[in-house]
Amino acid sequence: MGRPRLHDPDGLLDAAVRLFARDGARGLTMAAVARESGSPSGSVYHAFPDRPALLAAVWLRTVRRFHDAYSEAFAAAETAADAIRSVRWIVERCREDLGEALVLQAGPQAFGAESWSAAASAEWKELDAQREQSIAAIVARVAADCGLPRADVAFAMYELPLAVVRRHLLAGERPPDGAVDLAERLAGRLLHDGR
Repeated sequence: MGRPRLHDPDGLLDAAVRLFARDGARGLTMAAVARESGSPSGSVYHAFPDRPALLAAVWLRTVRRFHDAYSEAFAAAETAADAIRSVRWIVERCREDLGEALVLQAGPQAFGAESWSAAASAEWKELDAQREQSIAAIVARVAADCGLPRADVAFAMYELPLAVVRRHLLAGERPPDGAVDLAERLAGRLLHDGR
């Protein structure tokens, strides 16, 4: 029987996300995660054998958490009203969890995807395929309800809220209160008035 794990990997990943939000990818080292989490460096290496494993875990957990929460709220979305609520949800989520939003904005390349293990790369490929399939199904239903091309609906639902928050995230700051209403208003125009 092995020694019990003293430091939860989720706590280590929470610390890694905080570090990324504050210091970017360069600041996301094994030693920095140990300091930020108050854990011995051996605990970090026990959970993540090397920096590429840590970086992959930060990316994969962040995408999975966002996707799972989004799917729980909107997997059955099928109307323009559902789509507009989804846009609002995305911007609100970026405001509520800046660390998560900054990780997602940076993309897998910021987390050294080219250095990940084969297992981590395969996990990302599968997760990304699931995400794309889920989004495609939602877009198809909303497009049918709105009578709009799928590309227009996909833009309104996903690209538009990201465009609203992007400049704030690139500056490392929380999107302002008005970003939620702006994204919702613009999505409404595209999905209701775009015919």
